[in-house]
Amino acid sequence: MARLAFNPSNVHMSHDSAIDIVYLWVDGNDSSWRAKRQAALQRLASDSSAAMARYSNVEGRFRDNHELRYSLRALEKFFPEHGHVYIVTDAQAPEWLCPSDRLTLVDHRDLMPESSLPTFDSGHIESWIHHIPGLSERYFYFNDDVFFGAPVQLRDWFHPEGFHLAWSDDPEVTDEAMRMDATSLENACRLSIQWLSDPTRSGEPACRVQDPRYQSTFRTFAHSPRPMLKSILWELEDVAPELFATVRSTVFRSWDKPTIVSDFVLRWALAHGIASIRPYRHRYVSTGEADQQKQLQALVAEFGALEFFCINDTTDDAQTQDPRLLNVLTALQSMLPSPSRFENTMVVQHSDTVPQVAAPTFQMPVKGAQAHESTNASGLQRRA
Repeated sequence: MARLAFNPSNVHMSHDSAIDIVYLWVDGNDSSWRAKRQAALQRLASDSSAAMARYSNVEGRFRDNHELRYSLRALEKFFPEHGHVYIVTDAQAPEWLCPSDRLTLVDHRDLMPESSLPTFDSGHIESWIHHIPGLSERYFYFNDDVFFGAPVQLRDWFHPEGFHLAWSDDPEVTDEAMRMDATSLENACRLSIQWLSDPTRSGEPACRVQDPRYQSTFRTFAHSPRPMLKSILWELEDVAPELFATVRSTVFRSWDKPTIVSDFVLRWALAHGIASIRPYRHRYVSTGEADQQKQLQALVAEFGALEFFCINDTTDDAQTQDPRLLNVLTALQSMLPSPSRFENTMVVQHSDTVPQVAAPTFQMPVKGAQAHESTNASGLQRRA
């Protein structure tokens, strides 16, 4: 695939009222990209596989099941006043994407130094997002499997001093050192708390004083739209350069170099009074679970009343026509049937016919009907 040139004329100039949107996106079915991924895997040292995190190289981590298309539909439906949209990619573009003066493709090579490339670790890539030229001070960061699920009220996500966060529904993380068999978010929690609790860091050149009432909590953060302040990321590159350098050394996600933007940045913001915890009505769907159909039915029933939802692809190495993947498309199409301004209508007409499979019929709930309980059952395996 030809390189997607970064177009400076397409860059949105930031201003105080804009809330830009940043997505990471990859098409794991692209043959050129797959060859690059395989070559990178072969170049790794023979003992490096021991450092790779759980699920770091399964197909589900890189699969495109049209989640980005539907996340953009939800964005336009529930937050039409959003600012510029940036999609960070590795020399790729969705086939259905329509040129727009409100959207810019940002190639890895125009965002990260050559020494960082190639990388297949989203934790590495997201550590560079705040370097996007023209990005607004306040922005939302999305993985493409995260969706707004109800009209966005900005006061629910941002406050005058910063932004709001939510804990995940997962059990508490054990208070111990990072573990090879733990998820990336579990190890990220441990690393962040270790850094914040280290008394030798009292002399760090931080511009802010940690709240003396702050207590670290051994929980992970929800896989949600991530409200963020660009200035905080710039500050933390100076406050914790070793953490940024570590996560920026990965090719594939490593258990001993966990993500920092999805934990450390948030936990540091909590410790300094920039972030606060807020409950959100949400739903998390794990597509590889035995009760996937039940989870999707509950999601469809609650659509429009959920502040956000996540459909996490945990089918790992499933084939393209796996019924579980088609179930997800059926549910998404039933909830979000209208194309966004970012879709090429000719492509949409061809590809929006979602295959019908041996799965339950997803029906939108009647307006005013009682919604299902939105809290997920505990124990769902997250692959953030």
